[in-house]
Amino acid sequence: MKMSQNTPDKDDQTSANKKTISLPISRVRLIMKSSPDVSSINQDALFLTTKATELFVQHLAVSSFNNGAGKDSNSVSYSDLAQTAEDTETFHFLTDILPKKILARDYLKSLEEMQDEEADF
Repeated sequence: MKMSQNTPDKDDQTSANKKTISLPISRVRLIMKSSPDVSSINQDALFLTTKATELFVQHLAVSSFNNGAGKDSNSVSYSDLAQTAEDTETFHFLTDILPKKILARDYLKSLEEMQDEEADF
């Protein structure tokens, strides 16, 4: 029995899949292999991880744009990302990675206040 001409072979599917992602697969592979628990990476798992990462970054960027002050300038700033991470429960795990920026004098002032409070005890 002969296969239909409309059925793409595996190589055609792989090249089509690569066109649907914009993150570099080699970079994602390198990050995945940096884990000591990973010995080999299946191509399908690599593709799905890359696509999921891309969708996550896109969702974070769109949420930051919609919630931030960048609508006027049509841009997303670091402060928009940090504010979204702090305000949105879905992204709350990013608050350590995307902390709000603080001026050195403000940090030193808050550190001084904390030390004064500890001295009172």
